[in-house]
Amino acid sequence: MTHVLKKTDNLQLLISTKGKKDFTFLDVMFKNCDLLDYSILIVDQSKSPKDLTAISNNIEYYHIPDNGLSFSRNHAIFKSRLDLCLLCDDDVVFEKNFYEIIVDSFENNDFDVITYYAKDENGNLFKKYPNFTLHDYKTISYFNTFLIAFKREKIITNNIKFDPLFGLGSVFETADEYIFLRSIIENKLNIICCQKIILTHPAESSGQFAEKDKNIFARAAIFYKFYGYLSYFKLLHHIYLLKKKNMITFNQIISKLAVGLNGIKKYRSLK
Repeated sequence: MTHVLKKTDNLQLLISTKGKKDFTFLDVMFKNCDLLDYSILIVDQSKSPKDLTAISNNIEYYHIPDNGLSFSRNHAIFKSRLDLCLLCDDDVVFEKNFYEIIVDSFENNDFDVITYYAKDENGNLFKKYPNFTLHDYKTISYFNTFLIAFKREKIITNNIKFDPLFGLGSVFETADEYIFLRSIIENKLNIICCQKIILTHPAESSGQFAEKDKNIFARAAIFYKFYGYLSYFKLLHHIYLLKKKNMITFNQIISKLAVGLNGIKKYRSLK
């Protein structure tokens, strides 16, 4: 496949962005490879649209007023048109061979969705990824949205979307990728992990630091979304693990528990 089709014919990069004054961020993203070689779809949630006429005809641009990263991801998937898609953030830097890694991994395996590895700007793995191939409910929690590639038709026909209540700019600011990947598993799509690095991402990510209030708030909401009233026990166990790992102090237990309870309460009020 990689030797027969042009790079703009089979893989589309779905980039979500907001607050950028222009498109110079693309030069950074593609500093290791040629921007003009790839099919790119940009969804911009900035206050005003931008003029893309001077860039290239290999780039599709959409400006939407909806706030929330999940709205952006869903719009990008809906507007995508190629067989394979990779979800992207606007602050990643692609490896020189990222395209070959992605296309070859789909060509050599009969799978619908594949996740990949990232490294940070220091050259270290972005996370301590578990050593596995086949995904399950536990392993998907290690992977960020910008590492998810999929066969477009499988996602569209199964009506798999990001939950607009979760993700940056939403009520619950994290865990959007977990819900998306879990929906993939629940729809019985074949999903694996390719243990190759396709990009660099800044070391600090919004979904890291489980002890932060916004992450506990969102985690508790997820517990209720999938487990109902068992979520209260899940929350207690989560707080216990945070304390056991010394991520919170003994004096923080009550306040962190309260944050989680508020997350459950807020989620219930919205459903």
